[in-house]
Amino acid sequence: MVMESAINAIIQVILFSLIPFIWWFFTAKKELSFLRWLGIKKPVIENKVNYFAWCLVIIVLMIVPINTIIFFYIDSSLLASNRFTGLGFSALVPALFYAIVQTGLSEELFFRGFLMKRFMHKFGFQIGNIMQSLLFGTIHGWMLFSFIPFEGVVLVVMATALAGYLMGWINEQKSNGSILTSWGIHGITNLIASFVAMFNVL
Repeated sequence: MVMESAINAIIQVILFSLIPFIWWFFTAKKELSFLRWLGIKKPVIENKVNYFAWCLVIIVLMIVPINTIIFFYIDSSLLASNRFTGLGFSALVPALFYAIVQTGLSEELFFRGFLMKRFMHKFGFQIGNIMQSLLFGTIHGWMLFSFIPFEGVVLVVMATALAGYLMGWINEQKSNGSILTSWGIHGITNLIASFVAMFNVL
């Protein structure tokens, strides 16, 4: 399970980086390194108390609505974290690969690193952030479209779009454009979901 999780995580990161890499290669190769172009750099934090308070607020605002929607609309067997159900600490390493690398890193590279920064460059911060967050939410809703009622899909889109917007906001407004912040937040929320499955909390 550990090897499979590691391989899946690496493959997903490569796939989610492919389009950004091609775009960078033909448009920005001479200006910035690929990682810096995506926002993989040390966050510049002016007020650490304020920064960590916002991180905590965003984690709560991501966990509560999404888990409420899951409770009322989504069969837990449809969730990616379902593979860890009841496995306890034996699933810890695979859960770390899943939460931090496979979903957290790959999605942040593509949505907040690639799409948001390209949209921001074209339309400005506010419009760019709204655009990437709506795409983020829509894709998550689309993946569940055939399995849950339409109102559940709408709620999934809204909740995940809000999560995407908040992660984009904290990157650009509190972290000097570094996606390491949203990667950390995303990884933590996915890890919490994995722990819920691992220990049958709900």
